Amino acid sequence: MNIFNNRKIYIFLASFISILMVASYYYFDFVNAKKHEMQEENYKHQATSMQSRVAQMIYEKQKATLAIALVLSQDQRLIEEIKHRKVHRQYYKELVKKLKQDTEYKNIWFNIIDKDLNSVYRSWTNRRGDDLTNVRADLAEVLKTKKVLYTISSGKFTVAIKAIVPIMESNRVVGILELISHFNSIEKGLKKSKIDSVVMLNKKHTQKLQYPFTETFLEGYYIANFDVPKEKLEYLQREGVENYFSTGYKIENGYMIVSYPIVDFNKETLGYYIMFQKLADISTDDEEFFIFKWVAIGFIFILILAGMVNLVLFYLLARQKSYIKNIIDSSTNIVVINDKNRIIDVNQTFFKYFSKEKDIDEFKDRYGCICELFVHEEGYITRYMDGELWIDYILNNPEKRNKVKINYNNQSYYFTVGVSLVSEEKGYYSAIFSDVTNEEMYKIKLEKLTITDSLTNIGNRRFYKTKIEETISLAKRYKFPIAVIMIDIDHFKRVNDKHGHGVGDNVLIEYTKLISTMIREADIFCRMGGEEFVIIVPYADAQKGAKLAEKVRKKVAEHKVVLPITMSFGVTEYILGEDSDHLLTRADEALYQAKANGRNQVVTR
Repeated sequence: MNIFNNRKIYIFLASFISILMVASYYYFDFVNAKKHEMQEENYKHQATSMQSRVAQMIYEKQKATLAIALVLSQDQRLIEEIKHRKVHRQYYKELVKKLKQDTEYKNIWFNIIDKDLNSVYRSWTNRRGDDLTNVRADLAEVLKTKKVLYTISSGKFTVAIKAIVPIMESNRVVGILELISHFNSIEKGLKKSKIDSVVMLNKKHTQKLQYPFTETFLEGYYIANFDVPKEKLEYLQREGVENYFSTGYKIENGYMIVSYPIVDFNKETLGYYIMFQKLADISTDDEEFFIFKWVAIGFIFILILAGMVNLVLFYLLARQKSYIKNIIDSSTNIVVINDKNRIIDVNQTFFKYFSKEKDIDEFKDRYGCICELFVHEEGYITRYMDGELWIDYILNNPEKRNKVKINYNNQSYYFTVGVSLVSEEKGYYSAIFSDVTNEEMYKIKLEKLTITDSLTNIGNRRFYKTKIEETISLAKRYKFPIAVIMIDIDHFKRVNDKHGHGVGDNVLIEYTKLISTMIREADIFCRMGGEEFVIIVPYADAQKGAKLAEKVRKKVAEHKVVLPITMSFGVTEYILGEDSDHLLTRADEALYQAKANGRNQVVTR
């Protein structure tokens, strides 16, 4: 009797499909609900991170400002000036100017106050002599306790970050030095992370302002920072400023809006630091991975169920055969049965890849474990991972896409691998290897294409950007210098105009090869575009970089293959703390000077 005419089979299949459809509905409803839950958690985490970041930036600026104030408070000149109420204004003007040039403080204020809390000198205004006793409780606190104080406070001019230090003589307070810094550097720091800021003083303290520094107000609230985007102020005005005076967050109009309370030394709320970040700039990797994982799990579950149905049907069709062996033999994936230390059995697909041995026994005599063929490369599974045997590692990390690279018979293969326990009694595990060689090779080729200049086969601008960031990071950690050499072929446009772009391309190729033979293996040579190149020279200062550049310059001038050419060179050295863009700009400025000086020379800056 034909099995497919069997009424029981039809009932079984119909029941299976019905159960699968119902289960799928509830399963995907669960996944969707869980996604929204994770999104909320992500938003909460991002809001907390933004609040923590601005709190840390304020704290760091307070400590740095206090450090400067402590140093200045020890100056005998300052003590004498306060005692005689005669401040040399030009000295402090020069000091402010020097701080602006040599530090991150681009707008720092000095406020010198006598022991009666009268202002003796303000660096940002000519106003002085006013009594601050009833205006500034923090000053009174410092006078009383004789202790330093860093805080945020508001006064007659603005709300700002302040370091307040008592000026002592013979254990008595003769005055107070107050250093005032603003929120603009914090605003710029957040701007680099695509976060816009509004520093807002509440109405109670806004009313105490007599000489508002920014002269910007919104619905009676003072705005303490300068570079607030106009559309953000318009948005706050339209939606109502007070709706954002909280420590939570709001999701509105494609933005996450987070508020952080600005408090003084008495923990009184002076106002709020309101931050705007586009939702599109908030990472959703966890949510996307969650969806991928659970959809994959659902798909695998369906495959498992389908496999179970297939096993039942297969059993009915061929009871006399071992259906498990037939299933794994019919799989297009490699299936290996292991007991963690050695191979027990394999399917027929195994020998499509490992055909050098005539059977599994010969393979086991040579290798024992398939893991002996795993290549040690980053991103791929090896015999031991984080102190665990590869089978245990895969079992303990089922959510990962575990991959192996195998070199066999002068050929490389790439597989994704999954492991499951098939016999608890015997300790047997099945390892399923799915061939993703084409996918991996394409990925490797694509990654190489994205960082390689197609004409000269050296790194391109993108490769340079990646490598300079990596080199700067290592230089910070291991304290070594970096030289950067910018190179430009002199009058290259004339080459193209006179001889054609084909000859121009040959010039680029030939002289790229020449320079490549003159640099160390550790040096990084990139084409930035057109006739412009750059060399990153780690473990070399500007002097060594200039020496290398001069060596290359002479060799190029002597080479005269394809066409005689010369090159101009700009050399600079990495300054601790600067970013890669500024480093490249300085090298480019040196190159520009070399060309302005007549070309075919090296300029160091």
